[in-house]
Amino acid sequence: MPIDVIMPSLGFDMKEGTLSRWLVKEGERVEKGQAIAEIETEKATVEIEAAVSGAITRIAVEAGRTVPVGTVIGTIGAAGEKAPEKKAPPPASPDSGAPAEAPPAEAPPAASAAPPAPEAPSEKPPAAPPAAEPAPAGERVKASPVARKKAEESGIDLSGVKGSGPGGRILERDVEAAIAAEGTAAPAAPPAADSAAPAVQAGETVALNRIRQATARRMVESKTTAPHFYVTVEIDMDEATRMREQLNRIAPADGKVSVNDFVVAAAARALARYPSLNASWRDGSVEIHPRVNIGIAVALEDGLITPVLRDADGKTLKAIAAESKALAERARSGKLRPEDVGFGTFTVSNLGMFDVDEFTAIINPPEAAILAVGAVVRRPVAAGDGVRVAAVMKATLSVDHRVADGAQAGRFLQELRKLLENPVNLLTG
Repeated sequence: MPIDVIMPSLGFDMKEGTLSRWLVKEGERVEKGQAIAEIETEKATVEIEAAVSGAITRIAVEAGRTVPVGTVIGTIGAAGEKAPEKKAPPPASPDSGAPAEAPPAEAPPAASAAPPAPEAPSEKPPAAPPAAEPAPAGERVKASPVARKKAEESGIDLSGVKGSGPGGRILERDVEAAIAAEGTAAPAAPPAADSAAPAVQAGETVALNRIRQATARRMVESKTTAPHFYVTVEIDMDEATRMREQLNRIAPADGKVSVNDFVVAAAARALARYPSLNASWRDGSVEIHPRVNIGIAVALEDGLITPVLRDADGKTLKAIAAESKALAERARSGKLRPEDVGFGTFTVSNLGMFDVDEFTAIINPPEAAILAVGAVVRRPVAAGDGVRVAAVMKATLSVDHRVADGAQAGRFLQELRKLLENPVNLLTG
Protein backbone atom coordinates (compact mmCIF):
# COMPACT_ATOMS: atom_id res chain seq x y z
CA MET A 1 0.00 0.00 0.00
CA PRO A 2 1.52 3.34 -0.99
CA ILE A 3 2.56 5.59 1.85
CA ASP A 4 2.71 9.34 1.37
CA VAL A 5 5.70 11.36 2.50
CA ILE A 6 4.48 14.66 3.87
CA MET A 7 6.02 18.01 4.73
CA PRO A 8 6.31 17.69 8.52
CA SER A 9 5.62 20.32 11.11
CA LEU A 10 8.84 21.09 12.98
CA GLY A 11 7.57 23.65 15.47
CA PHE A 12 4.54 25.31 17.03
CA ASP A 13 4.72 28.23 14.61
CA MET A 14 5.81 26.41 11.46
CA LYS A 15 3.26 26.76 8.64
CA GLU A 16 5.38 25.79 5.63
CA GLY A 17 8.77 24.36 4.81
CA THR A 18 11.28 24.27 1.99
CA LEU A 19 12.27 20.95 0.43
CA SER A 20 16.01 21.48 0.21
CA ARG A 21 16.88 18.36 -1.80
CA TRP A 22 15.96 14.76 -2.42
CA LEU A 23 18.58 12.22 -1.36
CA VAL A 24 17.03 9.50 -3.57
CA LYS A 25 15.60 9.34 -7.08
CA GLU A 26 12.18 8.31 -8.29
CA GLY A 27 12.08 4.53 -8.66
CA GLU A 28 14.97 3.99 -6.25
CA ARG A 29 14.57 1.46 -3.44
CA VAL A 30 14.70 2.78 0.14
CA GLU A 31 14.80 1.08 3.51
CA LYS A 32 12.77 2.05 6.55
CA GLY A 33 14.67 4.69 8.51
CA GLN A 34 16.81 5.73 5.53
CA ALA A 35 17.23 9.47 5.00
CA ILE A 36 15.41 10.31 1.77
CA ALA A 37 15.12 14.11 1.74
CA GLU A 38 16.27 17.26 3.49
CA ILE A 39 13.94 19.98 4.77
CA GLU A 40 15.23 23.48 5.37
CA THR A 41 13.94 25.32 8.39
CA GLU A 42 14.94 28.72 9.67
CA LYS A 43 17.60 27.32 11.96
CA ALA A 44 18.65 23.94 10.56
CA THR A 45 18.54 21.48 7.72
CA VAL A 46 16.63 18.38 8.83
CA GLU A 47 16.58 14.92 7.27
CA ILE A 48 13.31 13.10 6.56
CA GLU A 49 13.47 9.32 6.90
CA ALA A 50 11.47 6.68 5.06
CA ALA A 51 8.58 5.44 7.22
CA VAL A 52 8.56 2.08 5.42
CA SER A 53 10.77 0.06 3.09
CA GLY A 54 9.88 0.13 -0.59
CA ALA A 55 10.56 2.30 -3.60
CA ILE A 56 10.06 5.98 -4.30
CA THR A 57 7.17 5.72 -6.72
CA ARG A 58 6.50 9.44 -7.00
CA ILE A 59 8.28 12.69 -6.30
CA ALA A 60 5.47 15.23 -5.99
CA VAL A 61 7.47 18.29 -4.95
CA GLU A 62 10.76 19.21 -6.55
CA ALA A 63 13.77 20.46 -4.60
CA GLY A 64 13.70 24.17 -3.88
CA ARG A 65 9.91 24.41 -3.50
CA THR A 66 8.30 25.82 -0.39
CA VAL A 67 5.02 24.14 0.49
CA PRO A 68 2.59 24.18 3.45
CA VAL A 69 2.98 21.74 6.31
CA GLY A 70 1.08 18.53 5.53
CA THR A 71 1.62 18.68 1.77
CA VAL A 72 2.40 15.32 0.15
CA ILE A 73 5.92 15.64 -1.26
CA GLY A 74 6.36 12.05 -2.42
CA THR A 75 5.13 8.48 -2.19
CA ILE A 76 6.72 5.19 -1.15
CA GLY A 77 5.25 2.02 -2.60
CA ALA A 78 6.24 -1.35 -3.95
CA ALA A 79 9.00 -1.51 -6.54
CA GLY A 80 7.53 -1.03 -10.01
CA GLU A 81 4.23 0.18 -8.57
CA LYS A 82 2.73 3.31 -10.03
CA ALA A 83 1.60 5.88 -7.52
CA PRO A 84 -2.10 6.74 -7.82
CA GLU A 85 -2.93 10.10 -9.25
CA LYS A 86 -3.89 12.58 -6.58
CA LYS A 87 -6.75 15.01 -6.87
CA ALA A 88 -5.94 18.60 -6.31
CA PRO A 89 -6.13 19.27 -2.58
CA PRO A 90 -8.66 21.81 -1.37
CA PRO A 91 -7.39 25.35 -0.93
CA ALA A 92 -6.25 26.42 2.50
CA SER A 93 -8.77 28.28 4.58
CA PRO A 94 -8.31 32.00 4.05
CA ASP A 95 -9.10 32.51 7.71
CA SER A 96 -6.33 30.35 8.99
CA GLY A 97 -3.63 31.76 6.76
CA ALA A 98 -2.20 28.26 6.47
CA PRO A 99 -3.27 24.66 7.05
CA ALA A 100 -3.44 23.29 10.55
CA GLU A 101 -0.18 22.00 11.89
CA ALA A 102 0.50 18.34 11.29
CA PRO A 103 1.18 16.05 14.23
CA PRO A 104 4.72 16.09 15.61
CA ALA A 105 7.24 14.66 13.21
CA GLU A 106 7.69 11.42 15.13
CA ALA A 107 4.26 10.34 13.98
CA PRO A 108 4.43 8.32 10.73
CA PRO A 109 3.18 10.05 7.60
CA ALA A 110 -0.58 9.66 7.22
CA ALA A 111 -1.39 7.98 3.93
CA SER A 112 -5.03 8.96 3.89
CA ALA A 113 -4.89 12.47 5.21
CA ALA A 114 -5.97 15.03 2.65
CA PRO A 115 -3.04 17.39 2.23
CA PRO A 116 -3.51 21.12 2.25
CA ALA A 117 -3.03 23.08 -0.89
CA PRO A 118 0.62 23.47 -1.88
CA GLU A 119 1.84 26.91 -2.66
CA ALA A 120 1.52 27.71 -6.33
CA PRO A 121 4.84 27.33 -8.16
CA SER A 122 6.57 30.57 -8.88
CA GLU A 123 6.70 29.98 -12.64
CA LYS A 124 6.47 33.67 -13.33
CA PRO A 125 6.53 36.48 -10.86
CA PRO A 126 3.14 38.15 -10.70
CA ALA A 127 2.68 41.71 -11.73
CA ALA A 128 3.94 44.19 -9.22
CA PRO A 129 1.30 44.52 -6.53
CA PRO A 130 0.03 47.89 -5.48
CA ALA A 131 1.80 49.39 -2.54
CA ALA A 132 0.39 48.06 0.71
CA GLU A 133 -0.66 50.14 3.64
CA PRO A 134 2.15 50.05 6.19
CA ALA A 135 1.48 47.71 9.09
CA PRO A 136 0.48 49.52 12.27
CA ALA A 137 3.36 50.16 14.64
CA GLY A 138 4.04 47.12 16.80
CA GLU A 139 2.01 44.77 14.61
CA ARG A 140 3.98 41.87 13.18
CA VAL A 141 3.82 41.53 9.40
CA LYS A 142 2.55 38.13 8.26
CA ALA A 143 5.13 36.57 5.93
CA SER A 144 6.60 33.16 5.14
CA PRO A 145 10.16 32.42 6.35
CA VAL A 146 11.44 32.30 2.77
CA ALA A 147 9.81 35.64 2.02
CA ARG A 148 11.42 37.19 5.10
CA LYS A 149 14.82 35.82 4.12
CA LYS A 150 14.57 37.14 0.57
CA ALA A 151 13.34 40.51 1.84
CA GLU A 152 16.28 40.80 4.25
CA GLU A 153 18.76 39.87 1.52
CA SER A 154 17.24 42.42 -0.86
CA GLY A 155 16.66 45.25 1.58
CA ILE A 156 12.90 45.14 1.06
CA ASP A 157 10.68 46.49 3.84
CA LEU A 158 7.94 43.90 4.29
CA SER A 159 5.56 46.45 5.77
CA GLY A 160 5.26 47.95 2.29
CA VAL A 161 4.62 44.65 0.48
CA LYS A 162 1.10 43.43 -0.28
CA GLY A 163 0.71 39.73 0.47
CA SER A 164 -1.09 37.40 -1.93
CA GLY A 165 -1.23 34.43 0.44
CA PRO A 166 -4.11 33.35 2.66
CA GLY A 167 -5.15 36.14 4.98
CA GLY A 168 -2.81 38.56 3.20
CA ARG A 169 0.32 36.60 4.12
CA ILE A 170 3.40 37.71 2.19
CA LEU A 171 4.91 34.91 0.08
CA GLU A 172 8.20 34.62 -1.77
CA ARG A 173 6.58 35.64 -5.06
CA ASP A 174 5.31 38.86 -3.48
CA VAL A 175 8.83 39.84 -2.45
CA GLU A 176 10.12 38.97 -5.92
CA ALA A 177 7.45 41.21 -7.39
CA ALA A 178 8.44 44.02 -5.04
CA ILE A 179 12.08 43.58 -6.04
CA ALA A 180 11.14 43.76 -9.72
CA ALA A 181 9.00 46.83 -9.11
CA GLU A 182 11.81 48.68 -7.41
CA GLY A 183 14.37 47.51 -9.94
CA THR A 184 16.30 46.07 -7.05
CA ALA A 185 18.19 43.00 -8.04
CA ALA A 186 18.69 40.51 -5.26
CA PRO A 187 22.33 40.52 -4.26
CA ALA A 188 24.35 37.45 -4.95
CA ALA A 189 24.51 35.00 -2.11
CA PRO A 190 27.44 35.77 0.14
CA PRO A 191 30.26 33.27 -0.15
CA ALA A 192 30.10 30.38 2.29
CA ALA A 193 27.04 31.88 3.97
CA ASP A 194 25.92 28.54 5.40
CA SER A 195 29.32 27.06 6.08
CA ALA A 196 31.75 27.63 8.88
CA ALA A 197 32.22 31.27 9.73
CA PRO A 198 35.19 32.71 7.84
CA ALA A 199 37.99 34.50 9.58
CA VAL A 200 36.97 38.10 10.22
CA GLN A 201 39.31 41.01 9.88
CA ALA A 202 38.94 44.34 11.60
CA GLY A 203 36.63 46.66 9.72
CA GLU A 204 35.18 43.86 7.60
CA THR A 205 31.40 43.64 7.19
CA VAL A 206 30.21 40.05 7.45
CA ALA A 207 26.96 38.96 5.83
CA LEU A 208 24.61 37.07 8.12
CA ASN A 209 24.15 33.40 7.41
CA ARG A 210 20.71 31.75 7.62
CA ILE A 211 21.04 30.70 11.26
CA ARG A 212 22.30 34.12 12.36
CA GLN A 213 19.48 35.85 10.48
CA ALA A 214 16.89 33.64 12.15
CA THR A 215 18.47 34.15 15.56
CA ALA A 216 18.54 37.92 15.12
CA ARG A 217 14.92 38.09 14.02
CA ARG A 218 13.60 35.81 16.76
CA MET A 219 15.54 37.52 19.53
CA VAL A 220 14.32 40.97 18.46
CA GLU A 221 10.79 39.57 18.35
CA SER A 222 11.22 38.14 21.84
CA LYS A 223 12.70 41.25 23.48
CA THR A 224 10.22 43.63 21.84
CA THR A 225 7.07 41.60 22.48
CA ALA A 226 7.68 39.56 25.65
CA PRO A 227 8.15 41.61 28.86
CA HIS A 228 11.08 39.80 30.48
CA PHE A 229 11.91 39.64 34.16
CA TYR A 230 14.80 37.75 35.72
CA VAL A 231 15.29 35.77 38.92
CA THR A 232 18.64 34.34 40.07
CA VAL A 233 19.46 31.71 42.67
CA GLU A 234 22.72 30.17 43.89
CA ILE A 235 22.71 26.37 44.15
CA ASP A 236 25.01 24.19 46.26
CA MET A 237 26.35 21.62 43.79
CA ASP A 238 28.47 19.58 46.23
CA GLU A 239 26.18 16.53 46.14
CA ALA A 240 25.62 16.73 42.40
CA THR A 241 29.37 17.01 41.80
CA ARG A 242 30.09 13.99 44.02
CA MET A 243 27.39 11.92 42.33
CA ARG A 244 28.62 12.89 38.88
CA GLU A 245 32.16 11.79 39.75
CA GLN A 246 30.87 8.45 41.06
CA LEU A 247 28.72 7.82 38.00
CA ASN A 248 31.43 8.76 35.53
CA ARG A 249 33.99 6.59 37.34
CA ILE A 250 32.08 3.46 36.30
CA ALA A 251 30.48 4.73 33.08
CA PRO A 252 31.83 3.84 29.62
CA ALA A 253 33.65 6.58 27.72
CA ASP A 254 30.54 7.47 25.73
CA GLY A 255 28.22 7.35 28.75
CA LYS A 256 29.58 10.19 30.88
CA VAL A 257 27.15 12.54 32.60
CA SER A 258 27.63 16.32 32.43
CA VAL A 259 26.59 19.05 34.83
CA ASN A 260 24.15 20.23 32.17
CA ASP A 261 22.48 16.80 32.20
CA PHE A 262 21.78 17.28 35.92
CA VAL A 263 20.34 20.74 35.24
CA VAL A 264 18.11 19.51 32.38
CA ALA A 265 16.80 16.62 34.47
CA ALA A 266 16.05 18.90 37.42
CA ALA A 267 14.44 21.59 35.22
CA ALA A 268 12.18 19.02 33.55
CA ARG A 269 10.96 17.67 36.88
CA ALA A 270 10.45 21.16 38.27
CA LEU A 271 8.41 22.11 35.20
CA ALA A 272 6.21 19.03 35.63
CA ARG A 273 5.44 20.23 39.15
CA TYR A 274 5.05 23.91 38.20
CA PRO A 275 3.63 23.83 34.64
CA SER A 276 2.85 27.55 34.57
CA LEU A 277 6.36 28.05 33.15
CA ASN A 278 5.95 25.22 30.62
CA ALA A 279 3.72 27.47 28.57
CA SER A 280 3.36 29.95 25.71
CA TRP A 281 1.59 33.26 25.19
CA ARG A 282 -0.79 32.88 22.24
CA ASP A 283 -3.19 35.52 20.93
CA GLY A 284 -3.99 36.94 24.33
CA SER A 285 -4.16 33.61 26.13
CA VAL A 286 -1.75 31.33 27.98
CA GLU A 287 -1.26 27.84 26.55
CA ILE A 288 -0.03 25.27 29.08
CA HIS A 289 1.82 22.49 27.27
CA PRO A 290 0.98 18.88 28.18
CA ARG A 291 4.52 17.67 27.42
CA VAL A 292 7.83 18.85 28.83
CA ASN A 293 10.19 19.25 25.85
CA ILE A 294 13.50 20.82 26.82
CA GLY A 295 15.48 22.73 24.19
CA ILE A 296 19.22 22.44 24.70
CA ALA A 297 21.20 25.36 23.31
CA VAL A 298 24.10 24.07 21.17
CA ALA A 299 26.73 26.48 19.83
CA LEU A 300 27.77 25.83 16.23
CA GLU A 301 30.47 27.50 14.19
CA ASP A 302 27.86 29.55 12.37
CA GLY A 303 25.30 30.19 15.09
CA LEU A 304 23.15 28.77 17.83
CA ILE A 305 20.62 25.96 17.56
CA THR A 306 18.33 24.37 20.14
CA PRO A 307 17.52 20.71 19.45
CA VAL A 308 14.75 19.39 21.68
CA LEU A 309 14.77 16.60 24.26
CA ARG A 310 11.16 15.41 24.31
CA ASP A 311 9.27 14.28 27.41
CA ALA A 312 12.36 14.99 29.50
CA ASP A 313 10.43 14.90 32.78
CA GLY A 314 9.95 11.14 32.45
CA LYS A 315 13.54 10.24 31.58
CA THR A 316 16.31 9.09 33.89
CA LEU A 317 19.50 11.08 34.27
CA LYS A 318 21.33 8.43 32.26
CA ALA A 319 18.80 8.60 29.43
CA ILE A 320 18.95 12.40 29.36
CA ALA A 321 22.75 12.27 29.17
CA ALA A 322 22.72 9.79 26.27
CA GLU A 323 20.02 11.61 24.28
CA SER A 324 21.53 15.06 24.87
CA LYS A 325 24.90 13.87 23.61
CA ALA A 326 23.33 12.33 20.51
CA LEU A 327 21.32 15.52 19.84
CA ALA A 328 24.42 17.70 20.11
CA GLU A 329 26.39 15.42 17.78
CA ARG A 330 23.62 15.43 15.16
CA ALA A 331 23.33 19.22 15.44
CA ARG A 332 27.06 19.72 14.91
CA SER A 333 27.16 17.29 11.97
CA GLY A 334 24.05 18.76 10.30
CA LYS A 335 22.17 15.45 10.62
CA LEU A 336 19.22 16.54 12.75
CA ARG A 337 15.98 14.61 12.29
CA PRO A 338 12.45 16.09 12.30
CA GLU A 339 11.82 14.88 15.85
CA ASP A 340 15.02 16.65 17.01
CA VAL A 341 13.75 20.17 16.38
CA GLY A 342 10.66 22.20 17.13
CA PHE A 343 7.92 21.89 19.75
CA GLY A 344 10.26 22.91 22.55
CA THR A 345 8.46 24.18 25.65
CA PHE A 346 11.44 25.44 27.71
CA THR A 347 15.15 26.02 27.02
CA VAL A 348 18.31 25.49 29.06
CA SER A 349 21.36 27.56 28.07
CA ASN A 350 24.69 26.81 29.75
CA LEU A 351 27.87 28.89 29.45
CA GLY A 352 29.63 27.19 32.34
CA MET A 353 32.13 25.54 30.02
CA PHE A 354 33.39 29.04 29.18
CA ASP A 355 33.94 29.89 32.87
CA VAL A 356 30.98 32.29 32.85
CA ASP A 357 29.70 32.70 36.42
CA GLU A 358 26.21 33.93 35.55
CA PHE A 359 24.26 35.55 32.73
CA THR A 360 20.71 36.28 31.59
CA ALA A 361 19.23 34.73 28.46
CA ILE A 362 16.56 35.93 26.03
CA ILE A 363 13.43 33.77 25.88
CA ASN A 364 13.19 31.55 22.81
CA PRO A 365 9.70 32.28 21.41
CA PRO A 366 7.02 31.03 21.68
CA GLU A 367 8.29 29.61 24.99
CA ALA A 368 7.57 31.49 28.22
CA ALA A 369 10.88 30.98 30.03
CA ILE A 370 14.55 30.07 29.66
CA LEU A 371 17.12 28.99 32.27
CA ALA A 372 20.67 30.39 32.01
CA VAL A 373 23.30 28.39 33.89
CA GLY A 374 26.82 29.46 34.84
CA ALA A 375 29.93 27.54 35.85
CA VAL A 376 30.23 25.42 38.99
CA VAL A 377 32.90 27.16 41.07
CA ARG A 378 34.36 26.42 44.48
CA ARG A 379 34.26 29.28 46.94
CA PRO A 380 33.74 29.98 50.66
CA VAL A 381 30.12 29.88 51.83
CA ALA A 382 28.52 30.38 55.22
CA ALA A 383 27.77 27.14 57.07
CA GLY A 384 26.09 27.68 60.43
CA ASP A 385 28.41 29.87 62.43
CA GLY A 386 31.40 28.93 60.31
CA VAL A 387 32.59 28.95 56.74
CA ARG A 388 33.21 26.06 54.38
CA VAL A 389 34.31 25.73 50.78
CA ALA A 390 31.54 24.48 48.49
CA ALA A 391 30.88 23.97 44.78
CA VAL A 392 28.21 26.50 43.83
CA MET A 393 26.40 27.42 40.61
CA LYS A 394 24.20 30.37 39.71
CA ALA A 395 21.06 29.88 37.65
CA THR A 396 19.00 32.74 36.22
CA LEU A 397 15.45 32.28 35.00
CA SER A 398 14.10 34.68 32.35
CA VAL A 399 10.29 34.75 32.32
CA ASP A 400 7.62 36.27 30.09
CA HIS A 401 5.67 38.40 32.58
CA ARG A 402 2.48 37.99 30.54
CA VAL A 403 2.55 34.28 31.36
CA ALA A 404 3.91 34.06 34.92
CA ASP A 405 4.79 36.19 37.93
CA GLY A 406 7.74 36.38 40.28
CA ALA A 407 6.22 34.00 42.83
CA GLN A 408 5.81 31.28 40.19
CA ALA A 409 9.37 31.78 39.05
CA GLY A 410 10.56 31.63 42.65
CA ARG A 411 8.74 28.37 43.34
CA PHE A 412 10.21 26.81 40.18
CA LEU A 413 13.75 27.83 41.17
CA GLN A 414 13.16 26.61 44.71
CA GLU A 415 12.22 23.18 43.33
CA LEU A 416 15.16 23.22 40.92
CA ARG A 417 17.56 23.94 43.76
CA LYS A 418 16.05 21.25 45.96
CA LEU A 419 16.46 18.64 43.22
CA LEU A 420 20.05 19.59 42.42
CA GLU A 421 21.05 19.68 46.08
CA ASN A 422 19.49 16.22 46.53
CA PRO A 423 20.29 14.68 43.13
CA VAL A 424 19.41 11.08 44.03
CA ASN A 425 15.87 12.00 42.96
CA LEU A 426 17.15 12.44 39.39
CA LEU A 427 18.32 8.85 38.97
CA THR A 428 14.84 7.49 38.31
CA GLY A 429 12.41 8.48 35.57
